[in-house]
Amino acid sequence: MEKEILRLLTKNARMSVEEIADRLSTDSESVAAIIKKLEDDNIIKGYIVVVNEEELEEHQVKAMIEVKVTPDRSQGFDNVAKRISKFPEVTNVYLVSGGYDLRIEVVGQNLQEVALFVSSKLSTIDGVISTVTHFLLKKYKQAGVIIHNEEENERLKISP
Repeated sequence: MEKEILRLLTKNARMSVEEIADRLSTDSESVAAIIKKLEDDNIIKGYIVVVNEEELEEHQVKAMIEVKVTPDRSQGFDNVAKRISKFPEVTNVYLVSGGYDLRIEVVGQNLQEVALFVSSKLSTIDGVISTVTHFLLKKYKQAGVIIHNEEENERLKISP
């Protein structure tokens, strides 16, 4: 039941307890208790909104930054990742496999703000060897939600 509730909330965090209960053929009290337990057990950490930022008047600059790190002997990558996570510009931090160790996502008001973060904050952290910054140009899908709805094909159907 927990997995099904998590699946439904991941698709729509605003889904009501009553709707979840209806979809799972159970009662609202049971669903509410399970959600509270998931929150108390720190499994549900929060709820997010997926925003089509192109429709907003004020735009932010987003970047994905690849970070190569020298792991700490006792903590591995955790110390550096935790330190990076504390910066307000950082929205996500992931330990990844491949050519670099961490992938971080950063938000700034402009290109210079993101560049300043990389040069003055990120690159100066002990253990950070190198960074590669990729600026996001357009978002197509986030958290399983397609941002731009496909336009319907307006071509006329041809019948024999």
